[in-house]
Amino acid sequence: MIDETAAPPPPAAPKLGRQIKDLLRLALPVIGSRLGMLTMALADTVMLGRFAARELAYQSIAIAVTIPLFVTAIGLCLGTLVATARANGAGRFADCGAAWRRGLVYAAGLGTVCLCLALAGEWALELSGQNAELSREGGRVVRVLALGLPFMIIYISCAYFMEALKRPTVPMFLMIAANLLNIFLNWMWIYGNLGFPSLGAVGSAWASTSVRAGLAAALILYIWNLHDHERLGVRSRAGGGWRAWREQRRIGYSAGASQAVESMAFSLQTLIAGLLGTIALAAYSIAFQMLGMMFMVALGIGSATAVLVGHAWGARDVPGMARAGWLGLGVNSVAMLALGGLVFALAPSIAEGFAVEAALIAAAAPLIAFIGIVLLFDGGQVVLSHALRGRGDALVPVLTHSISYLMVMIPLSWFLALKAGRGPQGILEAILIASLVLMALLAWRFHFLAKRGSVS
Repeated sequence: MIDETAAPPPPAAPKLGRQIKDLLRLALPVIGSRLGMLTMALADTVMLGRFAARELAYQSIAIAVTIPLFVTAIGLCLGTLVATARANGAGRFADCGAAWRRGLVYAAGLGTVCLCLALAGEWALELSGQNAELSREGGRVVRVLALGLPFMIIYISCAYFMEALKRPTVPMFLMIAANLLNIFLNWMWIYGNLGFPSLGAVGSAWASTSVRAGLAAALILYIWNLHDHERLGVRSRAGGGWRAWREQRRIGYSAGASQAVESMAFSLQTLIAGLLGTIALAAYSIAFQMLGMMFMVALGIGSATAVLVGHAWGARDVPGMARAGWLGLGVNSVAMLALGGLVFALAPSIAEGFAVEAALIAAAAPLIAFIGIVLLFDGGQVVLSHALRGRGDALVPVLTHSISYLMVMIPLSWFLALKAGRGPQGILEAILIASLVLMALLAWRFHFLAKRGSVS
């Protein structure tokens, strides 16, 4: 006799090839869109590096002030994506527009707070021990970049809305256009073409701010005029008051906290590099740009892993959840090993592409080569942290990031770079060690939850 009360058998595991295909199909669009944001900063670095090492140093120290604010704010805005996706999936289409309008106001408020905090950038640089020239010139760049923060945060919130509606192509194409415009404005304002004065790092900052304002305006205008704006409630007032926003805000708190810890730690490392001199700072900035570019690949794989883990866990398919997480880590490891090998082999050529000064090229090449080793572990930790969030475990990634980056990486960076005489290489060695510690902690946590089957 068949026991009709028995639990249904677990679903058959899909073939490995199909799992990999599903993972990559989700990952590639995210990689493309996120790379667009980073290539804008990369263009600034290349064009300033080929203009003057000191101007690149001014920009690098200014970004150390603005990036933690920006990254934390876009994490806090993640609720727009989740709230829109939930409403769209449930068929509550008018709530999609409500989520966007709330997110727009929230992003504008966060951007204004970031603007006000960034205006104190010169004082923060002086307090960190930077020399008078770096604090003064870096502070000038910070003040211009600060003006663009509200616009970029608003753009990200709008892009989240479009991605949640499964319409990511418009934000992507706008970002491509923004990159081209940024290069043109850099050419005019960094180098002093078409009758403009040569402004160096300040000119690059004005280019970034101008482009960000255009991005925000263009995407808001596009969303306002969507062909189905009435169905989505784009132009309708979002009711419910402040209390109705609570869940949307809460969703972003975990991501915002983790990104705040990570970006603050990396900014502190940039400040440590600033104590080593302008050439060391510029060389470290070039290497870190390469790490950031490759990190976008891991981020895309991590986002796709979170989706697959979340789907399996929603179906209470614990073996499927475990397979998705470990598959994401495996695919990412293969990708990072391949990319790391290329970066290691091409390090001298990459350095020559970023700079023309012989001293800067010589300092940057070995740092870029070392990035090829760091990639495997830094990429692994981001995939595992996304897998845990897909599993519903938001607290442990924040705690482990705090331990690894603030308690391990920062003190170790200071010791290796300044006390042990390792210079900027010591800072990258600290990233490697901290990423290895973090990856081990996250892997243990994911294994524990897969075995236990519930979040403690």
